[in-house]
Amino acid sequence: MIIKASAALRNDYATISNIAKTTNEPIYITKNGEGDLVLMSIDAFEKREQVLKLRAKVLQAEQERLDGLKTLSISEAREQLRERAHDL
Repeated sequence: MIIKASAALRNDYATISNIAKTTNEPIYITKNGEGDLVLMSIDAFEKREQVLKLRAKVLQAEQERLDGLKTLSISEAREQLRERAHDL
């Protein structure tokens, strides 16, 4: 976990930016010794967003399965994908 004071962000933005880009980890910014912000590179943020969206889709599919909605076997799903690809 990377923690930096808000003064470091103000006084040495380039270094903080470089750390965010090279580590792809969030940087926790403190103000008066308390947590205030989280800073991360755009690439790290976009990857995190993709993971969260995928996780939401998986959870939705699992909930639909638990609710008894029709599901497909792997072979049925492959066949449907082949049919769709063939139609393109």
